[in-house]
Amino acid sequence: MPKGNILIIDDEPKMCKILRFTLEPVGYAVATAENAETGVAAFANGEFDLVLTDLKMPGKDGLFVLEQVKKQNPEAEVILMTAYASAQNAVEAMKKGAYDYIIKPFEMDELKLKVQHIMEKRDLTSENRQLKRRLQDRFSLQNMVGMSGPMQQVYKMVAKVAPTDATVLIRGESGTGKELVAQAIHHQSRRASEPFVAVNCGALPESLLESELFGHEKGAFTGADKMKVGRFELAGAGTIFLDEIGELSQATQVKLLRVLQNREIERVGGTRTIQIKARTITATNRDLEEMLQEHSFREDLYYRINVFPINLPPLRARAEDIPSLVSHFLHKLGKAEDAIEGDALNYLLKYAWPGNVRELENIIERATIMANTDKVVVDDLPVHVKNRLTPARGTSLEIPDGCLSLEQVEKQLIENALEKAGGNKSRAAKLLGITRRKLYSMMERLG
Repeated sequence: MPKGNILIIDDEPKMCKILRFTLEPVGYAVATAENAETGVAAFANGEFDLVLTDLKMPGKDGLFVLEQVKKQNPEAEVILMTAYASAQNAVEAMKKGAYDYIIKPFEMDELKLKVQHIMEKRDLTSENRQLKRRLQDRFSLQNMVGMSGPMQQVYKMVAKVAPTDATVLIRGESGTGKELVAQAIHHQSRRASEPFVAVNCGALPESLLESELFGHEKGAFTGADKMKVGRFELAGAGTIFLDEIGELSQATQVKLLRVLQNREIERVGGTRTIQIKARTITATNRDLEEMLQEHSFREDLYYRINVFPINLPPLRARAEDIPSLVSHFLHKLGKAEDAIEGDALNYLLKYAWPGNVRELENIIERATIMANTDKVVVDDLPVHVKNRLTPARGTSLEIPDGCLSLEQVEKQLIENALEKAGGNKSRAAKLLGITRRKLYSMMERLG
C-alpha cells in the first residue's frame, strides 16, 4: 500500500519524469499530467492526497489548479512550483489555500521532506477523526443501555440540551451513571472536538480544590514551585464536569459562583483575569433543596447551576433494564451475552441495588471470576445479593428465610456507606454514626 497518492502537473515532461523517479522509490503512488485542464480532470477521477503543480503553464495556470482542487477536496494539499517567484504570487497562493510555494530549481531532498510532513499531517488528521468517531459512538445515546420509560425520558432530555450551551445539573444516586450522561451531552454537542475535563469535588481536599479548579501562580503558597493551569483553563472551549457539587464548602461555592457569573477566573496568587469558554455541567447525589434549608448550599449558586436539571433514576426504579445491562456487562468482559442462568438473573432482579448500575457491573465481574462453567449460576453471586441484605427505607432490613449473620449485615452496611460516600471513609463513618477509628477497626475485623 503506497504512503500516499500524488498528482504532478507540469508542462515540461522532463520535470514530471524527474519528480516521479524521485517520489516513487520512497513509497508514493505518482500520476502525471502535462497541463492544468488534464490535471484537474485526473484529480476529479482519482483520490489524491497531494498535487504538485507548476505555476506558469500554457493556458490555465497553477492558481487555477489550486482553486479547482480545493473546490473538489478541501483536505487535499497543493504545492506550487515556479521559476518565476514573486511575493505577490506567494501571498495569493497562500490565501487560496496552498500548502507551500517552492522555487525551481529545488533540492529533491527538500521536496521529499515537505511531502513527508504533508503525509504525516494527513495520518494524524485521520487518526484524530477516527478517535472522535469512536468517542462519539461510545457516548452516543444509542449506546446508553436501558429502554425503560425513565431512561427514555433521560435520553430525550440529553438530546434536547446537548446542542445548547445551557448549564446542566445531573441528579441521581451514587452509581447511576451521572458522568456517563455528562460525557454523552458533551460528545453530542458542537464542543465534541474540545476537551472534556471531569473534577470530583468530593475527592479533593479543600486546601487543594481551589488550585485544581482555577490553577495557581509560582510561589502562591508553600510548595508551589511552578505555575499550574487549572481545570477550567484546561477545558478550553470544551466542557468541565463538576461531580459531587454538593460537597463544596461555602468558601469555594462563593468563588465558583463568581466564575459562573463573570465567565472569568484568577489563578491562586495571581492578579491577571483569564476568560473562560467552557460549558459547565454539574452533578450531585445530595438533596440540594434540603441543603438550602440548612443553609449549607448557597441559593444563588443553586439557581445558577440548576438551569437544566436531568434526574437519573435509581436502578431499582428501572428493574426491567437489568437483563440488558447484565448482557452488556457480560459482553464487555468478553463473555457471551446470555452467559447467566435464569435463576441467577432472578436474584439480580429481586435485589434493591443501593449501589445502582456501578454495583451491578462490579457484581457481574466478580461472578464471572467465581464461575466454574461458561455461565454464571446462583452460587457465583455474593451472599448479600442472594439474601437480599439491602437496607430498605429508614433503618430496617429485609430478613431472609435462611440464616442471617450479623457479620454479613455489618459488612453490607459498611459497603453501602462507603459506596454512598464515594469511598470517603470520614463521610462513611458519619453516615453510620460511628467514628473514623471505629470504622477502620470494623473494616479490619471484617476483612
